[in-house]
Amino acid sequence: MTKGNTSSADKRPSAPHALRVSAFVLGHLLLSPLLLQADPSRPTLPLEDRTNGRHTLAAIQNLKPHTIGCSARVESVLGRIIGTATIVGNDGYVLMKASEVPDLEKTRIKFSDGRKADLREVHREPKLDLVLAQAVGISGLHPASLEAARSLPLGQWLCSVADAGTETKLGIVSARTRRIRGEGAAMGIRMEEKPAQTGKGVRIVGVASDSPAEAAGLKEGDVLLRIAGENASDFQRVHDIIKQRQPGETLELHILRNKQEETCRVRLASRTKVLDNWNGEDFANGGVSLRNDNFPEVLQHDIPLLPTDMGGPVATLEGKIVGINIARVDRVTTFALPVEAFWIETQQWIHADRHPPKAVPAK
Repeated sequence: MTKGNTSSADKRPSAPHALRVSAFVLGHLLLSPLLLQADPSRPTLPLEDRTNGRHTLAAIQNLKPHTIGCSARVESVLGRIIGTATIVGNDGYVLMKASEVPDLEKTRIKFSDGRKADLREVHREPKLDLVLAQAVGISGLHPASLEAARSLPLGQWLCSVADAGTETKLGIVSARTRRIRGEGAAMGIRMEEKPAQTGKGVRIVGVASDSPAEAAGLKEGDVLLRIAGENASDFQRVHDIIKQRQPGETLELHILRNKQEETCRVRLASRTKVLDNWNGEDFANGGVSLRNDNFPEVLQHDIPLLPTDMGGPVATLEGKIVGINIARVDRVTTFALPVEAFWIETQQWIHADRHPPKAVPAK
């Protein structure tokens, strides 16, 4: 044998040692299932307790009067669920997500005791995406018991009404309160940069899936003639008009389709939502809110909710309401407005509505 460095191929165990290692590994693999079966003390979790199981739900049953009791369901006149409301006055005052209820006269509210009523708009606040309304002819309600939210630590358990106020679900505070900046509104269309061949308007060359444009019935090939009362002279002017608007606002469009002029109404969405759609994002699980950004402050949590649950209360396990759900953002994220962000202003709106200025006598 020549002297020198041995290669890595030569550094192998002797035959007896290799046999001992192989026997040990084989024995371990054969015995592992037997060891697991032989350990009766190994804890197992019943199938019914592996999600929001019966024991978990039983532990929060006492919270239903504090959550579902101070919430209500907002419906269309045909009974379709639109959103959820939080009761803030025993004489019918409620708060809702404004961008989901642009026309209150076309909605009604249903309370947990079965009562229904029309809604009267009191104040609409675009900054917070909230609308204060009053249920007509309703009294004796149970308003939310409010508590500060900014001091809640990460991981704090929270609960919220779900399924439009019929269930209660659990989650945790998943991020510290903070401001959420906005990138404006969008409709979800792509347009030709040059004017349409007809000489007026701009041609639509693409419509995003799950977008306001698709919901309004716009199609590729339509020619946009007018938007919000202005001529659609070129694609840049259309962008500028939309840029000035808030997500949730409704615009009237005049389009040319098959040589026939038609009108439709489009409710704008957050630009971030529309761009995510263009990029192939699959929100799934019921989708996300039309407006999901541009808030002065949010409390972020991971309670599994739907866009129709927005407007409802979010509470601690002691039953104190610490916020109002304002935007379903993605599969695992919901934004809520913390109590500190809206309650002082809400009290001022209610007081002004209850005590309107008296008419000055004519001289």
